[in-house]
Amino acid sequence: MTLVVKLGSSVVAADDGSLRDDVLDSVCAQVSALERSGERVVLVTSGAIARGMRLLDLGERPRGMDALQACSAVGQGDLFRAYESRLATGGTRAAQVLLTLSDVSERSHYLNVRNTLDRLLDWKIVPVINENDTTATDEVTFGDNDFLAALVAALLKARLLVLLTNTDGVFTGDPRSDPAAQLVPSIEDTQVLETIQIGESSALGRGGMQSKITSARIASESGVPVVICNGTRAEELAAAAAGGEIGTRFMARVDGRLSPYKLWLKYAKQPTGSVVVDAGAAVRLRDSGSSLLAVGVTGAEGGFQPGDAVWVVEKGLDRPLGKGISEYSSSDVARTAGHRSAYLREHFPAVPEEVIHRDRFVLL
Repeated sequence: MTLVVKLGSSVVAADDGSLRDDVLDSVCAQVSALERSGERVVLVTSGAIARGMRLLDLGERPRGMDALQACSAVGQGDLFRAYESRLATGGTRAAQVLLTLSDVSERSHYLNVRNTLDRLLDWKIVPVINENDTTATDEVTFGDNDFLAALVAALLKARLLVLLTNTDGVFTGDPRSDPAAQLVPSIEDTQVLETIQIGESSALGRGGMQSKITSARIASESGVPVVICNGTRAEELAAAAAGGEIGTRFMARVDGRLSPYKLWLKYAKQPTGSVVVDAGAAVRLRDSGSSLLAVGVTGAEGGFQPGDAVWVVEKGLDRPLGKGISEYSSSDVARTAGHRSAYLREHFPAVPEEVIHRDRFVLL
């Protein structure tokens, strides 16, 4: 079984961008001990931009994409070497893995990432994963590495995802401003988090507690439990990995969990347009798990081709009902919308019967 560990920017680096040497020493020593005990461990790290800012003597986080990517390019190698040298002290080898969202947006790429990580783990090498900020764009970015960690945990079918931060877990309020805030030790239904006050992200990071909540939801839907705990405390990771009562633990969903493919579709595949459906089709998609046929379609928005991901939107409503892989182009949708299958077979024999097959659709 595999343990995925994510280190946030606030764990990796201080507010001035300098590495937290004592924290990295402790975490890497714990990882080496876990690896020697037979655990397969994957590290997902933030901090490349923060480290680059420090090395470049920048006083505040840049706003422009080019400056952010330049900071990442400077900090990325230095950050990996920080992990590599510390893991080597414990007799553990490491490999740098840089990913962008496009690496998991195509099914073949998604499977290739999984196979590569599995091979490294079989060779007893700890993958150190970061988003490739140097080449990512606004349209093809994970947004923050909590999301990346959840996808990695899902595709590897990890036994546990541990999110290391500089707080003790999820609280009923922001503990920095609310002295009455209480730690929430266990969460079975992540919907209750909508009633909890969530604090802001750090000055150097893109995430914050809200992104960790989203990450926990993603992992939970794939059947992976999650622990959010304080990575700046000694042996906190080891305690979380051993099942100790530490931080906030999110239970994995047992019923209704999504397959890896549908998880990839729901969270990683970026839509290029929308298919608009009538109320009847929306009910069938939502309640019966049916495929979407042209008779229930009222039109298309945006341009897309067969094989592209699209939002599925009920006519008259703003919020998408779901997301799917279209078997039709947007022009095919426009020509066939509202027609029954018999009409399509006669007049459009080249198009498939389903606009979106049920196996390639996920409710949101």
